[in-house]
Amino acid sequence: MARIPKAFVAGYPIYHSLSPKIHRYWLNFYRISGSYDSIEVTTEDFPSFIHSLKELGFAGGNVTLPHKEQAYALVKKCDEVANYIGAINTLWFDNGGILHGSNTDAYGFVCNLDDFSPGWEKETALVIGAGGASRAVLFSLKERGYQQIILINRTRARADRLARHFGQQIVAADWQYINDHIGEADLIVNTTSIGIENHNHNAKEQESVINFSMAKSDVVVTDIVYTPLMTPFLNQAQKAGLKIVDGIGMLFHQATLGFERWFGIKPQVTKALRSQILTTEMKEKET
Repeated sequence: MARIPKAFVAGYPIYHSLSPKIHRYWLNFYRISGSYDSIEVTTEDFPSFIHSLKELGFAGGNVTLPHKEQAYALVKKCDEVANYIGAINTLWFDNGGILHGSNTDAYGFVCNLDDFSPGWEKETALVIGAGGASRAVLFSLKERGYQQIILINRTRARADRLARHFGQQIVAADWQYINDHIGEADLIVNTTSIGIENHNHNAKEQESVINFSMAKSDVVVTDIVYTPLMTPFLNQAQKAGLKIVDGIGMLFHQATLGFERWFGIKPQVTKALRSQILTTEMKEKET
């Protein structure tokens, strides 16, 4: 009898992850016998967890914060995208039992923009934040032909390091001059964790820092954070009358590549999936 494939998402904390709901939706929709569960793993226990995946019977899985860079260091084989970004979020075993890793965040980011803002590829982008998530966004923008990417982070040294890593298109700038660059951008991307906690405080903080009234009228503003769906960052942009794209589509699209590895079918990102996940989330928050 063939073994039923099973996969996971590992992080710390993990309670907020929507990945189980997404993958279980597809397992049910495509009538596949399989499982996908969330597993909370501390940074200290993460190496032993990764080394035990085959023994635990997993076909592979996802890793989320704070494990993406540690996973990259632990996996035997990584693809070109993961090597360039220096972090992975998707794991699978090949036919020889070797653990492979990739970063599908870059793929998810561009697919989400393709869905909701066709023609978004232009010349100048402003990226806010220089953490792990920023690396996938910078890779994506370079791949899609952006000639200038302005990178701003509260700690300038981190932005400088990423600029050196990703090459000449990336220009690091000081945080206090963020509004001097708003008007240059055809695309503005928030990659920071603003919006996950302390929403009201962060909203007030952003109102005093980011002046969207200086942006181009046809700029696209997107946030890779999806909790809440309408982050303070997106709310401010929308109030200024700008085109916005929320971040949950990035999560959906990045998930398709892992699902295909583990369960043999590349699922579709549909309006029905989006509606199901968002409706379920709203109901759970109300109870």
